[in-house]
Amino acid sequence: MTNRERVLHALHRKPVDRVPMGFWYHFSPDDDFGQETVDEHIRWYRNSKADFIKVMCDGYFNYPNPCIESIQCADDWFKLKPMGADHPYIRRQIERVKGVVEGVKGECCVFYNVFNPMSLMRFGTSEEQLMAHLKENPEAVCYGFSVIAQDIRSLIDGVLKEAGADGIYYCVQNAETFRFTEEEYKKLVTPYELPLLEYANSLSDNNILHCCGWAGDRNRIEVWKDYPAAAINWAVYVEDMKLEDGRKFFSNDVCVMGGFDNRPGGVLYSGTKEEIKRETKKIIGAAGTVGVVIGADCTIPANMPVEHLHWVKEALEEIGGENQKWNIVQGTIDTKQ
Repeated sequence: MTNRERVLHALHRKPVDRVPMGFWYHFSPDDDFGQETVDEHIRWYRNSKADFIKVMCDGYFNYPNPCIESIQCADDWFKLKPMGADHPYIRRQIERVKGVVEGVKGECCVFYNVFNPMSLMRFGTSEEQLMAHLKENPEAVCYGFSVIAQDIRSLIDGVLKEAGADGIYYCVQNAETFRFTEEEYKKLVTPYELPLLEYANSLSDNNILHCCGWAGDRNRIEVWKDYPAAAINWAVYVEDMKLEDGRKFFSNDVCVMGGFDNRPGGVLYSGTKEEIKRETKKIIGAAGTVGVVIGADCTIPANMPVEHLHWVKEALEEIGGENQKWNIVQGTIDTKQ
C-alpha cells in the first residue's frame, strides 16, 4: 500500500497492510516563512516517516480583523465584519497548503489545521475579555462568532477546492469543565462551529475532528460526541479515554486517531526503544488495526528525537494489518486462520 492508500483505508475503516501513523509539531507558531515553511512540512514528513501531512497554521493563530481593535465592550461585537475570501490572512494559508500538496505530488494525504470561531476570537483578544463579554452580552459575542465563521468558511473552501487538501483537521476547544456547562456550550458555541465541519464534509469525506485538550484541563467531551467526521482525535490522557473507549463513545463507525501522550513526561518522549515499541503494540492490541491511526493527543515537543517516531513505525510494521492480531498477554503476534 502507498501512504495515501493506507490513510484513506484507515479513515474509512477498511483493511490496511499496517496501521498508519502521523505526528507533528509547531515549526514557527508566530511566523510564516513562505516556501521555507512549505519545505519544512515536507521535510518533517519524510524525516519522521509519517504516512500523511498535517499542515500547521503557524503564523495564523491571531485573527487580524481590524474591527477587533476598536472593541471595548460586548456590544461592539455587533460591528464586526468579515475580512473576506481575498484577505491575505486567508489567501496565504491557502497558498501554504497548495505548496505542500504540489510538493508531495499525490504521495500522501494532506490535511490543514482549522480552528473554530470561538478560538479565533480568543486568540485575537484575550480569554479574560472574551469570557467577560460573553457574560455581559452573549448575543453580541455570538454575532461575532457568526462573522468569524464566514471567514473560516472561506478558508475551508479554498483549502479543499483550490489548494487540493484531502481534508481539514478541525480543532474544537473551549469546552473545559470550568468554562461552560454542557447546555451553555451547546447554546453559545455549537451553532457556530458545527456548521463549518458540516460544510467541510460537503466538500470532502476525509475530515478529521480534533477535540483539543491544549491546556491539560478536562473537557466536557460529550458536547462533541455527535460531530460528524471521518476520524476523531482527542486527548487520551487528559480526558482519560483510551482509543478503544473513544470508539464506543463517539461511534463504532468512526476512525480513531492518537493513543500517545504528547507531553515530555509521556513514554513517546521519555521512553526507551523497547518501551515505545511495547506501548505501540499495547495501543494497537486494544484498539485493533482497522479504523485506527496512531498519533498523539496533540502537537509533540519540537525537540522530540525523531528516532522515537521511527520506533513507533517499526512496531506497527511488526504488527502488520488486519490478518494479524497482537497478543498483549503473550507478547507475540497471532495470525488469524
